[in-house]
Amino acid sequence: MNLTKNFILGLFLFYVSSAVAQDGTIYPLKAPAEPNAIPLGTGGVADQPSTETWFLQWGDPMARNITTATLTPFLPEPGKGNGAAVIVAPGGGYRWLSMGNEGWEVAEALAKQGIAAFVLKYRLFPTPESLDDFTAWMNRPRSAPAPPSDTNQNNETPRLPQMDLSNQLEDAEAAYAMIISRAKEWGVDTDRIGMIGFSAGAGLTMHSTLNSQTMKLAFIGPIYGGMGPVEVPKDAPPMFNVIATDDFLFRGQFGIIESWYKAGIPVELHLYQNGGHGFGLGNPNRTSNRWFDAFIHWLDVNGFLKADSGNR
Repeated sequence: MNLTKNFILGLFLFYVSSAVAQDGTIYPLKAPAEPNAIPLGTGGVADQPSTETWFLQWGDPMARNITTATLTPFLPEPGKGNGAAVIVAPGGGYRWLSMGNEGWEVAEALAKQGIAAFVLKYRLFPTPESLDDFTAWMNRPRSAPAPPSDTNQNNETPRLPQMDLSNQLEDAEAAYAMIISRAKEWGVDTDRIGMIGFSAGAGLTMHSTLNSQTMKLAFIGPIYGGMGPVEVPKDAPPMFNVIATDDFLFRGQFGIIESWYKAGIPVELHLYQNGGHGFGLGNPNRTSNRWFDAFIHWLDVNGFLKADSGNR
């Protein structure tokens, strides 16, 4: 189930050639074939009037109205795997998924480091069926975020209590279970399965960590996610956290870091001068561009990249 270089190149040419401009305009995009995507069998989405559709924004392929969750493996070259595995959860406010910038590109980078990566395309909340209506919804006026002093007074994860993430959690649990069940085939050490996510994907990573009864993640990496305090489970995994000071989700908060620290669980924070929100692996001339190198170093220092010959 490895995603070949030819398929990666095909995907790259597919969505780049479809781009009219590398800007914030939303363009229609034909859905890619995704031949290696494995259905997770977790059901559909209630009250969903539309089918899955794709669009292009900022040169990035994005999917919305997802009703069928899938898992796409990106495996290291034969003989190059070190046994570690990462579930990659793209972001998009639980209304769309940034599949290229926060999914495929990240998974490919992980696979080049000998890490088996699995892009989770999880179910989403419905958005307007037509692209024009969706664009108008995306461009609607929004109120400014409430200041930190008005939020997180009850030791809760930001935004999550306002949403029913049962579908998304079920998808994450099914992805984890599939990796466990096919660990030998995919060269995965079941004691070294982690999860990273971006924006809403970081929220799903945290939600899974705080609420799942079946996932035993070895490590987590919420990348530009909510920073409010949480109640940390006793068996919570080590955390690698990334955010930029000019990200609207930061707002000077360190609650989640303090929560992990007070719980006595290893935590590392990379607070960057700039990068904004949604930078994926990086944007030109931003200090946040080397977070991925720091993440790989963190995994290595903490022993997560140590090869397990018994599982390869």
